[in-house]
Amino acid sequence: MPEARQRRAVQRGAAHRAVTIADVAVAAGVSRATVSRVMNGRSTVDVTISERVREAAQALKYRPSTTARSLSLGRTNTVALVVPDLGNPLFQQVLHGVTNAAAPAGYRVLLADTAEDPTDEAAIALEARLRCDALVLVSPRMPDAELAALIPNVAPVVLVNREIPGTEDVPCLVVDYAFAAEQVAEHLHSLGHRRIAYLAGPPGSASDALRRTGLRRVLDRHHDIELVDLPAGPDIAAGHGAVDEVLAARPTAVVAYNDLVAFGLLAGLNEAGVAVPKDISVAGFDDIDLARYATPSLTTVAVPQAELGRHAWKELSALIESTGHPSRATRFEPRLEVRASTGPVPRQVASARTAPRPSAPVTVVAEPAGVLPTTHAVRWSPEGDSVVLRCGDLRLAAYQQGDRLPPVHSPRSHLHPVHTLAGVPLTDSGPVDHRHHYGASMAVADVNGTSYWGGRTFVTDVGPTLLPNHGRQISRSLLVDPVQTHLLYDAVRWHDEHGVPQLEEERRLDARVIDDSTWVLDWRSTLRADRGALIIGSPATNGRPGAGYGGYFWRLPTTGSVEVLSATGTGEALAHGGSSPWVAFVQQHPTHATTLLLVQHGEPLPWFLRASEYPGAGPALAWDEPRTIPADSSFETGAAAVLVDRALELDEAAVLAEQVR
Repeated sequence: MPEARQRRAVQRGAAHRAVTIADVAVAAGVSRATVSRVMNGRSTVDVTISERVREAAQALKYRPSTTARSLSLGRTNTVALVVPDLGNPLFQQVLHGVTNAAAPAGYRVLLADTAEDPTDEAAIALEARLRCDALVLVSPRMPDAELAALIPNVAPVVLVNREIPGTEDVPCLVVDYAFAAEQVAEHLHSLGHRRIAYLAGPPGSASDALRRTGLRRVLDRHHDIELVDLPAGPDIAAGHGAVDEVLAARPTAVVAYNDLVAFGLLAGLNEAGVAVPKDISVAGFDDIDLARYATPSLTTVAVPQAELGRHAWKELSALIESTGHPSRATRFEPRLEVRASTGPVPRQVASARTAPRPSAPVTVVAEPAGVLPTTHAVRWSPEGDSVVLRCGDLRLAAYQQGDRLPPVHSPRSHLHPVHTLAGVPLTDSGPVDHRHHYGASMAVADVNGTSYWGGRTFVTDVGPTLLPNHGRQISRSLLVDPVQTHLLYDAVRWHDEHGVPQLEEERRLDARVIDDSTWVLDWRSTLRADRGALIIGSPATNGRPGAGYGGYFWRLPTTGSVEVLSATGTGEALAHGGSSPWVAFVQQHPTHATTLLLVQHGEPLPWFLRASEYPGAGPALAWDEPRTIPADSSFETGAAAVLVDRALELDEAAVLAEQVR
């Protein structure tokens, strides 16, 4: 039979059955061995012949048998990933990283879930290895001796979140969870927490042991910390089930083994009527995708999850191909993400640590400008991501960059926490009622249509609406005066929702102590319209009467009782919308009362003030009419905050306000 007719016959016959390698060989006029070499990517076949074979295979719609190909090559082009629990989003991201990195090399990934059972882990790993070319063991729970005995039987293998002594030829990818735990514990200590609970992970978890190592390091540095160790587990149910033990232990902060455990704890605390972070702070580990969307958003430590998977494939590929030199150990450094679930130690605890100040009448010491009593000298100094104000060893305030706030909250620099001299915090951050309130900050609801307030925007005839119009304030130059260290300067650029610079702000924060129970924190901002005219609005200018908020705004914590004072008298209604030079919040705490006195400079603006709904106030830039700052001009605003460790009477507040102005 002529060759062409033979090929057509083959094609007709193949149409009614599975196409074989022999069919391709006949159609291409070559041997089956040649077809096999071409299909397996061998480079020993002539280019012209290879092309003819591929054309014949395509015409016949031939698909090589993966089983036969594996037998021929001695490999399956698959690798297996063994994880303790695929329900954990951390392990899902590691899987994605391995899968995406292996795909360009023609490899597929099998998955085995050991269900957190260390007794069955070795058998599952061995069975998975029989079906693939190599193995990635992620956070194995089995003991060191058993893992060391397993490794020679499943090689080539890469370990993630585990190191085994004596296995120098096995690449290990390790997250520095000890350093992660240090960051969390130091953060909580800086907020005043001294009794901290740790919700432990699975007993066989190496990363749990690393977390404990980091916590012990912090205990060695800070002997005033008491650590309460509570058993939990690795998932949401474990955190939810630990609520009773946590409440019985009475810590002021909890460090959970991971974010899932923290989520379960948050849910249980909410059901029990315990406010986070007002009553107790909660932190986790890993920064899984849901952490920033929790209620409240979760303080956690970010781990490069997908990068672990990508790097695991890099090391595994070097072992499979024997073309590279795999690393012995690669360490990944996590990063603390501070969010709304952690805050200052509860007020009653902070107050109990410091004896209440005597309730003597307030006295104002007249001093030359910029001169402080040597016994009351205050100073700003950088500490981590913040600049902290101290008076001696007392931590009075922290100025935070806010660059990690959620975009919908209009990220901005802010003051939080700010304490009285007796240690009572008088700012709140990310409260349940308004998550986008952050201590004391410049927060404006509408600048040429961009929101620097956060949350929803009031739309005429529609109401509060969530719009993609949130801007961001970015610090360009943060400076502590080298001589007068009580002065802090910040040059802030405001960027609209598209990232385009909109205005420049020059910010000056000055602090001074008046006496043993009173100190002042003066915030002054100059807004410059260097890039064209600025039209500042508010919900009130858009049709919501009385909601003229926007400008320098101070959010206080909620307490059992609050009284509002102003030059026009006592009560919220008299202060809100009025042009009193000052307003004051008198709050009752478990040990003693405090007063926050806010004093405007120059011609006062109307006050936007809330007390019954939540405590907060600030001078309103656009009370009932938009404010225009012409191009190439500026506008100055701000206020001095006076923090007093006792309740002021109306006349005392007026005298003190006049002294501060």
